[in-house]
Amino acid sequence: MTRTKKEKQEFEDIKKTVEAHGTLSEDEAAKKAEDSGEVSQELIEKPDSKPLEDVQEIKPEGRRRFGERTKEEVVLAWAPKTKLGMDVKNGKITTLDEIIDKKMKILEPEIVDYLINLKSDLLSIGQSKGKFGGGKRRAWRQTQRKTEEGNVPTFSTMAVVGDENGHVGIGTGKAKETLPARDKATRHAKLGIMKVTRKCSDFDCACNDPHTIPFKVTGKGGSVRVTLIPAPQGTGLVVANELKKVLKLAGIKDIRSRTSGKQRTTFNLAKACIDALNKTNLKIGEKNVSNN
Repeated sequence: MTRTKKEKQEFEDIKKTVEAHGTLSEDEAAKKAEDSGEVSQELIEKPDSKPLEDVQEIKPEGRRRFGERTKEEVVLAWAPKTKLGMDVKNGKITTLDEIIDKKMKILEPEIVDYLINLKSDLLSIGQSKGKFGGGKRRAWRQTQRKTEEGNVPTFSTMAVVGDENGHVGIGTGKAKETLPARDKATRHAKLGIMKVTRKCSDFDCACNDPHTIPFKVTGKGGSVRVTLIPAPQGTGLVVANELKKVLKLAGIKDIRSRTSGKQRTTFNLAKACIDALNKTNLKIGEKNVSNN
């Protein structure tokens, strides 16, 4: 059988393609398909060596700023500079209550991060400006200073930190930008953290669960007076919205309150609440706990 010139050229092209890509013949391809079918059947019938219960779900990390370090990274890279920090890092001091009871001064915020798991929040101490958002509460209080170069804005904020287990602290920060102000406020809140005594002390409740304060206390901040009253289980936080953030991070679930003064000043309202919570650590015989 003679081939034409065109058929010979096609045959040569196919031959080059086979050599270049390693294409198998029909017999070899059929044999390869049978072998792969047997292997596939074995994989289907083979039980999974790792049960589903052992597979750990990978949870996505929370959204962070670019270059911001996590708490674990901060603690691992921490090099203590004070004697208290060295004692904490070496394991001589294991609880935050030991530091607070001995009235030691905390100068490094990493000490608090090392001992307890903190949560943080910002209080709405400022308000928005503009045609559509004017008067709306926001976390940043903006002020301006007049200079020859123009207006220089400054942002201030108030942060509250706590572990929802009897520890809470507030702090303020001021900077030319919002995020540095937040970091300063969080740092000051950690340095000023305190212990809150919790009990089941309402006469209508006998659950023995530390869900409220032990007795009625009154705190003040500027012209604001805040009185916190124990409440039975299930009452909830009957306080202002900004005080709910403070009491929730302190680990208090049920409480009543009574306020007086200029309550719209959130800065003084939060300070009065912290002053009242600080008095829960006093003994009734030591000092007048309530002003009423």
